[in-house]
Amino acid sequence: MRLTRYRVRLPLVVHFAFALALVLLLGNSAFADDSHDRTQAGRSITIAPDEQAGDVTCFGCSVRVRGHVTGDVTSFGGGVILEDQAQVDGDLTSFGGNVRLDQGVKVRGDVTVFGGRIRRDPGASIGGSISNMGGMGWLLLLLIVLLPFMVLGGLVALVIWLIRRLTRPSVPAPA
Repeated sequence: MRLTRYRVRLPLVVHFAFALALVLLLGNSAFADDSHDRTQAGRSITIAPDEQAGDVTCFGCSVRVRGHVTGDVTSFGGGVILEDQAQVDGDLTSFGGNVRLDQGVKVRGDVTVFGGRIRRDPGASIGGSISNMGGMGWLLLLLIVLLPFMVLGGLVALVIWLIRRLTRPSVPAPA
């Protein structure tokens, strides 16, 4: 009796998604030190009115600041809300999310938004420049950045496929 082994091949996208999830999950522990930096993936970050934080970075989530951030605030795939006399000493950047600045908030650096909108109260103070790349323009930028990696990944997949095809043992056809 001969046992047949079946090999399940997952698409390259599944491998990439798994690797990205692993990096994001393990990446949180890499940032865990004695500093006041806050980094999260998939869970929103809230800085309370009596709280102070260093750099605040969020992947796939939103940031709400009511306290004081001594560094930068960055959000990938989520929005940023500054309210209740919040202060950010560095820059505020949002990729794929909106930014809301309520009355009395202060941002000492620049405010940059890709793929979202800025809603700013006239009483909000921004020390640097304001850049907003809303609409479909950010997709073009994302495509330009990701296209070389997609081509490289396709070439690697092609080379792996060719090597497997050439090294596969030939099985005679049944008569």
